[in-house]
Amino acid sequence: MNNNKKLIVSPAPHWHDGSRISIRNINIAAAALPALLVGISIFGLPALRVLTLSVGSAMLAELIINLATRSDISIDDGSAAISGLLLGMLLPASVPWWLVVIGAFAAIIIGKQVFGGIGSNPLNPTLIGFAIVMISWKGHMDFDEAFINYDPGFYMAYPLAAVKHFGAAAAAKYSLMDLFIGKQAGGIGAVCGLGLLIGGIYLILRGYIRWEIAVSFLVGIFITAFLFNIANPEKYASPMFHLLTGNVMIGAFFLATDDTTSPVNFIPMLIFGLSCGIMVVLIRCVGFYFDGVIFAILLMELLNPLLDKIRPKAIGKVVENA
Repeated sequence: MNNNKKLIVSPAPHWHDGSRISIRNINIAAAALPALLVGISIFGLPALRVLTLSVGSAMLAELIINLATRSDISIDDGSAAISGLLLGMLLPASVPWWLVVIGAFAAIIIGKQVFGGIGSNPLNPTLIGFAIVMISWKGHMDFDEAFINYDPGFYMAYPLAAVKHFGAAAAAKYSLMDLFIGKQAGGIGAVCGLGLLIGGIYLILRGYIRWEIAVSFLVGIFITAFLFNIANPEKYASPMFHLLTGNVMIGAFFLATDDTTSPVNFIPMLIFGLSCGIMVVLIRCVGFYFDGVIFAILLMELLNPLLDKIRPKAIGKVVENA
């Protein structure tokens, strides 16, 4: 027998199906396009400025880290560009250029590269970058202040802020259909629920995201908002209002479904999505912030390693020889 021959076993999967990270990210960008076009049409050239600066800054941050660490150049896989794109979609069109750059650099360096790059980050880089700028510069991230001199032809008071301050009666000023098609104050790419829903369905049908997280996320929001609403309908808005405002749709289809930071098994995915939805409404109705989507997803991402321990039972059993 030839002792020089060794059996080398590598981690699964053992058969490459030909898919690439870059192709997945191209499809995510394509899925985001309907919502982006609506956002640009509503907010104009300032929105396009924020989006392009965010994408460019994220790619530059990744390139700088690649060069500084003498690692392979990784901007061609598109992950940095997608992180920058999603960050830009969450931001108001009026934010100053330096805030966009700081948010993009924080997303890539603090949220991703410090942990070893793509696939190693425990938290979604986009959410890290957005959370940092939102906490640090509340004035620039306040949608009511951002659009105080902006007149697009529809009611521009931030819906979640109005309900937070004045109760459910404030929700009557907003048409659910208007909210669904993007006629509301909010992030550039987060205002159009219809566009995000179309993009999310596309990603699900193409197999790039799992439906379990997105659907359970929306169900968690609906059920929790319904319970608050029936408990005090004068104070808490309807479930549909909560579904169509803030960052819910972009959170359900583009943020909570991130491969690296979400569970991989069926039951954990349902628990993850449902818990995210519940936390969103709790933060909105009881917490300090108007919209709880970003912090809800970040919180559940911290618990993701525990959820991943919930695994399906193995088929069969081990029988010891007598």
